[in-house]
Amino acid sequence: MEMMRAARLHAVGQAMRIEEVERPKATGSDVVVRVKACGMVPNLANVLANWETWYPQMPLPPRPAIHGLDPSGIVHEVGPQVVNLKAGDRVYVNPGRFCGACHHCSSGNPQACEHWTLGGYFGYNQKSIEMFTRYPYGGFGEFMLAPQAQAIKIPDNMSFVQGSRLGYLGTSYAALKKGGPLMGKTLIINGATGTLGLGATLFALAMGIAKIYAVARGEKLLERLKAIAPDRIVTFSNVNGSSASFVKEQTNGSGADLMLDTLGAKAPLEAMLDAMGGVKRGGRIVNIGGTSGALPVDVKWWMDEQMELIGSVWFTAAEGMEVAAMIEAGIIDMSVMSPMVWPLEKINDAISGVGKDEGGFTYYAVEL
Repeated sequence: MEMMRAARLHAVGQAMRIEEVERPKATGSDVVVRVKACGMVPNLANVLANWETWYPQMPLPPRPAIHGLDPSGIVHEVGPQVVNLKAGDRVYVNPGRFCGACHHCSSGNPQACEHWTLGGYFGYNQKSIEMFTRYPYGGFGEFMLAPQAQAIKIPDNMSFVQGSRLGYLGTSYAALKKGGPLMGKTLIINGATGTLGLGATLFALAMGIAKIYAVARGEKLLERLKAIAPDRIVTFSNVNGSSASFVKEQTNGSGADLMLDTLGAKAPLEAMLDAMGGVKRGGRIVNIGGTSGALPVDVKWWMDEQMELIGSVWFTAAEGMEVAAMIEAGIIDMSVMSPMVWPLEKINDAISGVGKDEGGFTYYAVEL
């Protein structure tokens, strides 16, 4: 029996323990990846401390659990039915887990599958337990088992630590695609200086957006964001008033074509609702943020203005491949972000030490 080190959570609210556990073996169409880095989700501390109180219908992996949402590393071993992957390939492992056999999965929309689960993080209903049982390894262990279809090759100009940022980048990219063609359009990004917001800004610029109305609280971070494309990014701190009123003023009263909401879990819903008012008639609003609760939307406004409100969860492996290709080509420049990295032995320091002062310009990872 071959063993490996892994950080395991034995109970919600407790610290993780570094333990020796059995190393997975590749069978069928699965691969084993030697994890080199795993992204540290800023919301992880909240999930591990309060999730079963917040969302008891959305299960965590059975304990003791190996968490870790955004792993990147090297293919170590492939099952006998694996194609197009080999030992030594550099990959990011998309944590999306799904049945693979329903209509949603077969049509390229696995997030709508009843078994949809974020491996190493949390599930969406009790059917996720089956996915956790099949794939119990998150990225906070030296090796992990993954379906071949979720192992995305990453380019040589992307480090493993940068690869561990792919989850947030892919989530932002997939949401922007749901907005339709962006060329020449105007876009509100609510929560623009956060982890999702910064990624959305980079991709929107690359995808041809004409103008971004970047809304957030901190003016210093907004200044830093504007410097990426001063002629195409207009910033506004919603501490100073209504973001909807600001965008309407900037657009001669009509509003922006599109809006992307990226607010975090503890952000007030009022900020989202206010920004929605800055979208023009027939506009499209896509939500990828973590804020929750009942949104008091005027349904007559919704009808009269022909608004669309779309939820977007994570991204597909195909979209991850597109992101990797854009980074390889230099279309997306990750140098505007800088990592803060901990070794696996400091996993609990990492969970509690993830800061917010640098917004999305700093990202967090554990190296193995």
